[in-house]
Amino acid sequence: MATYEQVTYNSPDGAQIGKSTTEKVAFYGVTPIAQRSGAAQAAPTLTTATTGGFGFSAATAMDTFVAHVAELRAAMVALGLIKGSA
Repeated sequence: MATYEQVTYNSPDGAQIGKSTTEKVAFYGVTPIAQRSGAAQAAPTLTTATTGGFGFSAATAMDTFVAHVAELRAAMVALGLIKGSA
């Protein structure tokens, strides 16, 4: 049976890793960094594709891909793994 070390004390309010956006943290052994930010993290404008292309067989396939990327971004912002704005 595996033995895991807990990093929380089961507080009803949850747990934080890093108290500010400038405190450096890391996961999986990489060099700790402060919270990333930048224009590339801004929420994408979701538009409906009108034609296929860009490697997608149909506009709906591209729409689905864009929706998934937006959801991944939203999840990472909600978890604090990326800042989500400039």
